[in-house]
Amino acid sequence: MWSTVNPKNALAALLLGIAALIAGTGQAAGEAPSIEGTYKLVSRELPNGTKQGPPDVLGLLTYTKEYRNFNIYAKDATGKSFSISSISTYNLTEKEYSEKNIYYMVNDEGGGKGVTYDLSGSTATSPVSVKDRRIEFQLPLHGEPSAAFEGDKFTATRKGAFIDYWERVK
Repeated sequence: MWSTVNPKNALAALLLGIAALIAGTGQAAGEAPSIEGTYKLVSRELPNGTKQGPPDVLGLLTYTKEYRNFNIYAKDATGKSFSISSISTYNLTEKEYSEKNIYYMVNDEGGGKGVTYDLSGSTATSPVSVKDRRIEFQLPLHGEPSAAFEGDKFTATRKGAFIDYWERVK
């Protein structure tokens, strides 16, 4: 004997399921968390409470399914420039974040070091914490900051140096 399903109940269940995915990390049970998207640096907070924004600090970060492309520019208190450009592959699971360097360039005018490059192909891994909509991990290469993704927001923190606030733009 066949039973009938009320279309209104089926639609309501489908909408509730979609809402649960949107409210969560955007993943189904058992799937790896996702941070895919393009993020724009909105502002930087310095340890002394000073807030910086464009044009003193600029940045764009893109995560595809496999690649991370990161660019940032900042001016220090003396007006000297500092910038980083990075390309790497990455893998994110519920347990760990791993990255393999392809290209890493630093221009440290303020530190007097000029431009340096890393094309070593080095790899590193760090543990991941996933709770509700928040995904946290330490970016493991080049002494990079800790990262926290929550919905369309991303925060990068280097203790004693800065807190960067990013928003997903795509």
